Amino acid sequence: MTMTAPNRNTLWGNVLVDELVASGLEAVCIAPGSRSTPLTVAFATHPDVEVYSHIDERSAAYFALGRARRTGEPTALVCTSGTAAANFHPAVVEASQARVPLLVLTADRPHDLRDSGANQTVDQVKLYGDAVRWYAELPEPEADERKVRMLRTTAARALAETTGVPAGPVHLNVPFRKPLEPVDVPDDVPAGFEETLAGRGRDGPFVETTRGTTQLEEGDVRRLASALAAASRPLVVAGPADPSGVDARAVADLAATVDAPVLADPLSTVRFGPHVADATVCGGYDVYVDALPDPDVVVRVGASPTSKALRRYLADADCRQFLLDPAGDWREATFTATDLVEADPTTVLESVGDALAADDVRAETDPDWADRFRAAERRHWDVRDDALSSDALESTPFEGAILASVLEGAPDPATVFVSNSMPVRDADRFGRPRTADLTVLANRGASGIDGITSTALGAGSATDDPVVLVTGDLAFYHDMNGLLALGRCGVDATIVLLDNDGGGIFHMLPIEEYDPPFTEQFKTPHGVEFEPVADLYDLEFVRVEPTAFDAVYSESLASPGTQVLSVAFDAETSHRRREDLERRVRDAVADDA
Repeated sequence: MTMTAPNRNTLWGNVLVDELVASGLEAVCIAPGSRSTPLTVAFATHPDVEVYSHIDERSAAYFALGRARRTGEPTALVCTSGTAAANFHPAVVEASQARVPLLVLTADRPHDLRDSGANQTVDQVKLYGDAVRWYAELPEPEADERKVRMLRTTAARALAETTGVPAGPVHLNVPFRKPLEPVDVPDDVPAGFEETLAGRGRDGPFVETTRGTTQLEEGDVRRLASALAAASRPLVVAGPADPSGVDARAVADLAATVDAPVLADPLSTVRFGPHVADATVCGGYDVYVDALPDPDVVVRVGASPTSKALRRYLADADCRQFLLDPAGDWREATFTATDLVEADPTTVLESVGDALAADDVRAETDPDWADRFRAAERRHWDVRDDALSSDALESTPFEGAILASVLEGAPDPATVFVSNSMPVRDADRFGRPRTADLTVLANRGASGIDGITSTALGAGSATDDPVVLVTGDLAFYHDMNGLLALGRCGVDATIVLLDNDGGGIFHMLPIEEYDPPFTEQFKTPHGVEFEPVADLYDLEFVRVEPTAFDAVYSESLASPGTQVLSVAFDAETSHRRREDLERRVRDAVADDA
């Protein structure tokens, strides 16, 4: 890219952005501010990067998080100095925990203004602590060839670090001294400097980073294959996936080879997709798994499962458990896994499958083992379908029915984002596996309810798929600022708002029995009427009765623009309904035993 730089700050911003784009950066979210002017202008005038403008830094950060989560590629963030950078912090923490690639560029005051009482000057050095994969502080801009080569090298390295193993956020702190605007400063940039190697860069990244894939040695592959082949009750567990993910076909193929049930989290890549037709992929296990026998070998991929019942079942299983993780991180809080396999999970699964096929090993799986899971699945969905009949919903509506409808009625393909608290748990319990290409996402790294709307819309900005957000009322309230992205960033969505006037998840906890303080301090009913958001953010707001949801949802998916479908529930009634369904499924599974 040909650049003209009337001063050193403009040069610095242009070079930094030019190098990031040459290294593969495709999108940036920018919040307005003065100190970040050189970065903002450079991004805004670069022809090869998508720029998303956000007023609220926290929403900007979560939007970038959502886009990066959906694509698996880094999105950049830009803000001015001071508390603006602090507002990025929650999303940076989520990105770190969930292994989402983000590049955070925080503008800063010059070094000599630190600890001086200067306005809008805070300590931004390593602001995000160990939540970032890498941190670098850039020197103040200067039209010096060696320093500009360093700038290009640092930019290329920083972007590459976001997609390392494990992927995650990287922070560059970028100080600037006035003038910040692209005004002419005589002799600030020597004539012809842009034509030097430092000024023009290379054809492609200044530094090309090539990463390999960690694989197991043949002997280690055979040991894992032998353990699976000798198992009578093998089990595969697919937890929430990293953005880079594990290939669902590899999971399904290996499971089918040894006739192992696959307990697939809705946030894994495995519960939905064409491979579901070729393996025993289970989705109702949260209700029935503790009524079934223990496995004798478990292969686990992804993060810790959403289901508490499944985590407890795995903790109680006295057997060998192989935890496959490309970074070798420990993501198993019950501390019962026996083998940590530090290698690319897809490669491991394929290699183990090849070893079994090459040796023509006949798995010694108990023929009744997978049948027990298939029967339990059928029982679960039969009971669930009965509970979701129109008559049942009319007499006792509950939120789980909406998650079931959202996932069954979502187009093929579609991107569905579910909020934390009850929506993700209901997606886990009531989302039936299907062969449709559904990408189901949630912020399960740190599992907060902040930034939910922004993350969902950020994910929507990265795809042409229909986008559905399912959120509770507290999470919706928490990030209403994020709705500005609908107009500013050109994203449409169907937003399903489950309004139970407070924190319904607390009905799952023992504190429910202590009121006061339960209602005012935990459930926190707010009484907010959300309908005015239609005028504030230029969208449609529709109040929907639970029995009419399927029809209204289908209509919204086929309509342009954004619709908020608000469905009211009583949280306590919904929770009692979940408990009743759980009892009915367990009784039915026990009758089959």
